[in-house]
Order: sequence, then structure tokens, then C-alpha cells
Amino acid sequence: MSTLTAIVLSGFVAYAIGWYSGRIEGSFALLLLLATAVSGVYWLAEQLFYLPRRRAAALQLDAQHANRLVELKNQGITAADNEEAFHRSREELLRQPWWMDWTAGLFPVIAAVFFLRSFLFEPFKIPSGSMIPTLHVGDLILVNKFHYGIRLPVINYQVTSGTPVNRGDVMVFRYPPKPSLDYIKRVVGVPGDKITYLNKKLTINGQAVTKVAIPEFFDADNMRYSKQFEEDMPIGSAPADMTQLRKIRLLNEESAPNFVSGIDDFSFKENCTYSVEGLECTVPAGHYFMMGDNRDNSLDSRYWGFVPDKNIVGKAFFVWMNFSNLSRIGSFD
Repeated sequence: MSTLTAIVLSGFVAYAIGWYSGRIEGSFALLLLLATAVSGVYWLAEQLFYLPRRRAAALQLDAQHANRLVELKNQGITAADNEEAFHRSREELLRQPWWMDWTAGLFPVIAAVFFLRSFLFEPFKIPSGSMIPTLHVGDLILVNKFHYGIRLPVINYQVTSGTPVNRGDVMVFRYPPKPSLDYIKRVVGVPGDKITYLNKKLTINGQAVTKVAIPEFFDADNMRYSKQFEEDMPIGSAPADMTQLRKIRLLNEESAPNFVSGIDDFSFKENCTYSVEGLECTVPAGHYFMMGDNRDNSLDSRYWGFVPDKNIVGKAFFVWMNFSNLSRIGSFD
């Protein structure tokens, strides 16, 4: 078993190295699932076979030692001269071999991480400034994996219904052109919505979204100020649900063009009309229209299309750490 285990562990290491080096397109969810399954098999083998066998061997050694003590006592000898050796031998019999320690021994930890990450909360790191001012580069965030319903890991199949996706939610999803990548944006349009973004002004289902200027945002990373606004985003999960509002902050650059360039081909592209002023899109059933809060510096649904429901990962809600700015810790909308 030691040789087989060494081969299995080498396979995991090779997969991780290949993924890290970019030679293969890896998936941490798949790696964690496989690690849980493999270590679980070893854990069962340990509990049902190897541990009972080691304990039986220890009991046999105990019996042999007891018989020897009886023989010594019959000879008038009250103390054994090899008690230390006996205890060492017993500990050696009960000790897990290295290959079991690196598999079954890690199973409880791996299983706990797998369960927490797959069904409760998953950590992410913000790599770009597309969600400034809400999220900053380097923010370490938590994503609620069960808010929109529990999904099976790896295949992302939804097994329970959860809270419907609402406009204004900050959502992590699998990037439609490359589902192995996770993206984070804000939900602007839900199924059936007509989204109009012309001359940097957002309209949802014919209702103009109020936008007012607020004090400029200072980007400490780039050492520059940007125009900052506050929008009254109509929340809700259906086109008819437009009564409640949520205030969100966003950035707009006056010098940035209104038109969208570099548009990809995507499903339901015929639902969108592009012009020099911006675009108009009708969100198809089972899909969502996403935009970054840094409106002129965000690669979002304007460029690559709608996010299907099957690509949803979870709702982002909390910054748990930013090593360069501890004041960033806290919840956000």
C-alpha cells in the first residue's frame, strides 16, 4: 500500500504543479473533491481493517507479555527487565504508517474544508479594480454558497431552491466564455428586464435609475481621483418588481467613450442593440445582466453577454481581510 499511496500522492502533486504552472487548466473544486474521496477511502480502510488489525496485534503482544510476567513470577522474579522495550514495541504496533497518516489522517480536515467551501462559504480574492469603489484590489471576500440554493460541487447542479437573484446583488459566477474562471460583478438585469445604458445613464424597464454625484473617490493604488456617483438601483427579482431601491456607489469617467468596443459573440446576442451611445439589451429567461461598479473599467455583460443561472456560484457579502488596508474588513452591499 505504501507504493500505491506514493503514486496517488504524486499524482495530486503533479496536478497541482501543472495547474500552478499553467500547463493544465485545473479546478480546485475538482481537486478538493478527489482529495476528499481518496482520503475517505483510506479513512474507511483504516477504521474497518488496518486499525482493528493493529489493535489485535497489540492485544496479542499484551497477552504474551502477561504470560511472561506470570512465568517470571513463578520463578520468583517480580520485575521484568524489558518493560521499556515492551512499551516501545506496543507503540510501534499501534502507530499509523506514513502513508495512512498522509491520507486517512487528513480526511477529517479535508472533508470539513470540502463541506464548508462547497455548501456554505467560499473565500475569493479580488484581483482587479472592476468593482471599485465597492470592492478594492486585494480584498479577501466571503461568498455565501447557499443563498441562491445549494449546488453540487464541480458540476454546479442546483439541488435546492434559495433566495431569488435580485438586482443590486454582488454575485460571483463562472465566466461564460471560460467557465473555469470565476468573475464578480453586480446584477443589473434579471430575466425579462430591458436594460438600457446610453451616455452612461442606466434605465431598467423604462425607468431611469437616478444617479447623483458624490465626493470624488481616491484610488490609493493608482494615486488618482475618480468621479463618484450614487445610484438608486431598483431591487427585485422580476421585471414588475421595481418599487424598492438600493443605493450603490459607482465610478464613471467623463473621458471614456460611451460606445462598447471589442464585443464578443455570445448566446442571445440578438437581444442586444449597440450604438455609439451605448446599448440596449433584453435579458433572456434564466439569465442575468452583470456590470461592474467601475463602469468604464469593467469587462462585463456589455462585452461578453448574459450569465446563465447554471453559472451562479454565490452571493458576495463580506470582506474578511485586506492585508494592505485593515479598515476594509466588514460587510458590503
